Amino acid sequence: MSAAAARRRKQLMARKKQQEEAAASGKDALDPVSAQLQKLLVEEPEALADEATAYEALQLAQSQVRKKVHAGEFAEAVELACSASLTILQQGRVSVASQLMTLLANVLRETHTEETTDLIEKLKGLHTAQFKAMEGKTGPEALRLNRLERDWLRRCVQWSSELGPTRFGNTQLQELLAQHSWNLSKQVESEGVDEAADNDEEEGDEVMELKCDAVTHMALAEKPLLILEWLKTLPAPTAEETKAGHSCLPADRDALLTRSVLCFVAIENMRDATILVRGYLDQVEERDSKELTKSYTSKEDGKAPSHVIFCCMLLRVCEKDPRTGPLFSWLLRSFKRELDGLYKVPIVQSYTTKIGKIYFNIQPPPSMINMLENMMGMMGGTGGAGGINPAMMQAMMQNM
Repeated sequence: MSAAAARRRKQLMARKKQQEEAAASGKDALDPVSAQLQKLLVEEPEALADEATAYEALQLAQSQVRKKVHAGEFAEAVELACSASLTILQQGRVSVASQLMTLLANVLRETHTEETTDLIEKLKGLHTAQFKAMEGKTGPEALRLNRLERDWLRRCVQWSSELGPTRFGNTQLQELLAQHSWNLSKQVESEGVDEAADNDEEEGDEVMELKCDAVTHMALAEKPLLILEWLKTLPAPTAEETKAGHSCLPADRDALLTRSVLCFVAIENMRDATILVRGYLDQVEERDSKELTKSYTSKEDGKAPSHVIFCCMLLRVCEKDPRTGPLFSWLLRSFKRELDGLYKVPIVQSYTTKIGKIYFNIQPPPSMINMLENMMGMMGGTGGAGGINPAMMQAMMQNM
């Protein structure tokens, strides 16, 4: 018998003896994969600081998670994925852990795991561990890992929205995603986007996309004051951005305010929309609100309609009787140029369409009818936005 065969025979005998002892004590013996994984995660977690060892733990954990899923042990699979990811993150191996966290998010959705308070706390703990591990890191690799974290948080929010009790997903997860998106936008601004990366032109400006996602998810998290704090950090609109008929995009501060308010109103959260607008008028807007109100309908001062006044009027109109639908339609027409300058206009249009349907029972017209109306307007020359009595607008604004 060769030396290798002798060693193999000895290992098999030792394993058989271990299984017999476990059976005698009434316990199931761990299989070699589980035993090695437990050794790395529990007995020698410091060894995971080594990249090769961390990848070994990743492969073992992925294998065991899939095995438990196939066996119908969904809760055990989720628990293993959470604990293994956390241990790897605590050793600073974010790139390795991100792969296991992606598997965790997929398992949550595939197995229709219900949302629980304990599970939400574990997901928050994973994000906190990732944040600590990435603290102080910069460069292309840090950007890549933070983008992966954003994608993971999105998956978690989607899982919570589908299987949790909250309509748009757990508000704590929404807040984590919003804050991470805002921080990532600042990181991209300071470090720049990797020019060598394959950037989809349809995605547009990544920084603006991140900021829009941030305010949208923070609105879904019902945290208007945090949005207000972000808006305070942005520069005021320039003269070019407030000029009537300006060709440039609206100022970021104005665009994000309007987007946030539209999102709040579309999800029927008038309370937080009002808090945001009032806070903006009191703490952010430097221009006089009365002058802005007067300027909104003026065609002589050369100023574009103000975003904050549009938001104020939108709130006042939505608080009125559903029969004020024509006033809502006029408001959209009068502000159309500014709305068309916002990032990803179709999303903005979905907000305004939903607002019209919820508050005024305005049904979106079929595309063919809409096209015919546009054609008739161009042919007859009667497609203007119309006007509104300034005194009526003053009355709408007096309680803001």
